[in-house]
Amino acid sequence: MSRFDEEFRDSISTVDKDGKRKWVFVKKVSGRWFNRRQWFAYSLLVLLFVGPFLKINGEPILMLNIVKRKFVILGQIFWPEDSYLFAIGMLAFVVLIIVFTVVFGRLFCGWACPQTIFLEMVFRRIEFWIDGDWNQQKKLDKLPWKGLKLRKRLFKWFIFWSISFLITNTFLAYIISIDEVLSIITAPPSEHIGGFIAIVIFTSVFFAVFTWFREQVCIAVCPYGRLQGVLLDENSVLVAYDYKRGESRGKFRKNEDRKEIGKGDCIDCGQCVNVCPTGIDIRNGTQLECVNCTACMDACDFMMEKVGLEKGLIRYDSEKGIKNGVDFTLSGRAKAYIVLMFIILGLLVGLLFSRSDVEATILRVPNTTYQKIDKETISNIYNVTLINKTSETLPVEMKIIEGNAELESIGEKIINLEVGKQLHREVLVKMKRKDLKGTKTPITIGVFANGTLVEKATVNFSGPGF
Repeated sequence: MSRFDEEFRDSISTVDKDGKRKWVFVKKVSGRWFNRRQWFAYSLLVLLFVGPFLKINGEPILMLNIVKRKFVILGQIFWPEDSYLFAIGMLAFVVLIIVFTVVFGRLFCGWACPQTIFLEMVFRRIEFWIDGDWNQQKKLDKLPWKGLKLRKRLFKWFIFWSISFLITNTFLAYIISIDEVLSIITAPPSEHIGGFIAIVIFTSVFFAVFTWFREQVCIAVCPYGRLQGVLLDENSVLVAYDYKRGESRGKFRKNEDRKEIGKGDCIDCGQCVNVCPTGIDIRNGTQLECVNCTACMDACDFMMEKVGLEKGLIRYDSEKGIKNGVDFTLSGRAKAYIVLMFIILGLLVGLLFSRSDVEATILRVPNTTYQKIDKETISNIYNVTLINKTSETLPVEMKIIEGNAELESIGEKIINLEVGKQLHREVLVKMKRKDLKGTKTPITIGVFANGTLVEKATVNFSGPGF
């Protein structure tokens, strides 16, 4: 393309020359890709809204309670002591995003992003039902604020606010649990002032996003769109316009041989622009604003079928595929990212499987040395920190499992270790001189819960040597 053709990149499609926002009136779309995306989106919505009510072993399938520092994933409880797992998990997630974007572009944005799903599959559908298709919406927008327009706006906003309230409570349930949310909702606001204010604020934010801000989230706020320019290459799969087949554009006329007069298959109907939720022209090439929603693909296929031309003028393809007519292949960079992702995931899975229900840290008391109990017996004092990572209180006992030594708890022998709590104790370990293996003799202390070994730690027993 010439430099003139690239001038559209100097500004975004939803802002005019004066810097004012251009409201995007989207034409209703239908077709095979929209139907697929619709089924996928509604399946995700069912999972989202049902999720807070699902529990495994009495714990929710997902809860990220930052305030109480309690995180539950698939019924497994994680505490701040497991932060290294979250760090590795976040690293794996970032690499996954990189891999997915390098290979599939912004496929996630069009198919699975909550912003797109809620806007296009929920709020936009309601808007079509109340305000009509795009032409009717344009006419309604020009009417004065009274009568029909006022009634429709108030009715639509009431529904939008109600759905925003439902979304807020659903997301809140993933943070503080559904039981806490129901308690806040059913109890008088005075008993949960903080929770009530949070619900109102986030409901207002969701309402503003889906009523007014809309596609600006994808264009101006979302950082994922910015990653596109860094991560995409000529092998990435995108919603792309086949310019080699489509150009030069020209209006369709019956009984006209388009190839003979130098016309491509693009009939310049503009339907791909009319259905675009971000207001771009996909025929200009890959753009930051494109969320890969497939609306233009359905609109173009409909027009191609109507005029008797081959479908797929706008389709999933790579820049290299359109330019050279070759099938999709993974680039070397994508393969390297995939290998890295599986290495990190393997590390994460290994750490998860080796994670114990009780974490024990055993260290010799600082600034102390061994003590002589009698001519034959030496003792050391150790600080023990125990953390219960399960969902129930555990009766815990410590024993020597490796090394010829004797352990005495300072306090009760069996300790009731509460859920998510840290417990600090001191233990006295005794050893006979004849069993010492030098100034430092390794011993292993086992932590037993309900008679089952759940954790062990190896420490050095300090002695005078030989």
